[in-house]
Amino acid sequence: MELSILGYPGAGKTTLFNALTGARTETAAYTTRPTVGVARVPDPRLERLAALFGPQRIVPAEVHYVDIPGRPDGFSISGELLNTVQQADALVHVVRAFDDPAVPLHPQSASPVAAVRNMEAELVLEDLAILERRLQRMETSSKGAKASERQVMEQERQLLQRVREGLEGDAPARQQTFEAHERRTMANYQLLTAKPLLVALNVGESTEDESVRGLLEELRSGDRHVTAVCGKLEMELAQLSPEEEREFREAMGAQEMGRAEVIRASHELLGQVCFYTFVSREVRAWSVGRGTPAAQAAGVIHSDMERGFIRAEVVAFPDLEGCGSLAEARQRGLLRLEGKGYPVQDGDV
Repeated sequence: MELSILGYPGAGKTTLFNALTGARTETAAYTTRPTVGVARVPDPRLERLAALFGPQRIVPAEVHYVDIPGRPDGFSISGELLNTVQQADALVHVVRAFDDPAVPLHPQSASPVAAVRNMEAELVLEDLAILERRLQRMETSSKGAKASERQVMEQERQLLQRVREGLEGDAPARQQTFEAHERRTMANYQLLTAKPLLVALNVGESTEDESVRGLLEELRSGDRHVTAVCGKLEMELAQLSPEEEREFREAMGAQEMGRAEVIRASHELLGQVCFYTFVSREVRAWSVGRGTPAAQAAGVIHSDMERGFIRAEVVAFPDLEGCGSLAEARQRGLLRLEGKGYPVQDGDV
């Protein structure tokens, strides 16, 4: 699961990347190459399972983030960077919502609302360019194609033109309606506006400010997820040991980690659920898409498990926690067998 982090200069894009992944990338330096980092998904259930089983090793689920470099004068992606963003499962747009005279305010992000609208317009332009290139190639290749091939190409051409008209009418691809076969076709184009989008408001030291709550409501929409985080504070705390960070948060009266909320929102954005395994003194969390069949989920652990899958022994986390042990869950009939087609549920152990 990989998310690309985008943003205008001065928004705190790299600061948030450092906060999420614990990296120490220089925030004031401009680079032309993307930076990749890994964040662990905060998971209280995993901690409670560890207390229950007493494992030697605890492995949380992970989210991969890619810090997409911009230019000092604005936002632009092309070539290798465009390919990197296209490969992402979702996008995180970091929006400046803090005051700092030392950090110049970019014209495209004069306000959080303006930044969101301008970035969406930029992504639409990128998608239009992708579609235009494909349509031009189709026009050339159709001249020498067979009749049956031309028919298939004509159906695809009509689909692309429909999507293009929607984009020109300010409808991102993720807001447009597709039949199942059309969705499969469009997946090949990896349009940027088709990807789930999380807007991360980079605020001052308080995410509970009334103005921040107002911005969250204003920017939130049916297909756009919004959260708030103080990137600078979270980056500084990410460099501390867990004990030091806990003491600092207690002193501030801030129990919840802002970066934890961003990571959880990233996970939920892609419709992911967590299931857990306990074997060889290891408790581990795994992420799969909602509704994934049990055999396919087993393949996430190891491809051999999917090929040789017969059945899974499953207990729901609340039931296991209530029983206090696998033996008691089995005794109460809560530990059950599920076949290949069973859709894995969030919290299954």
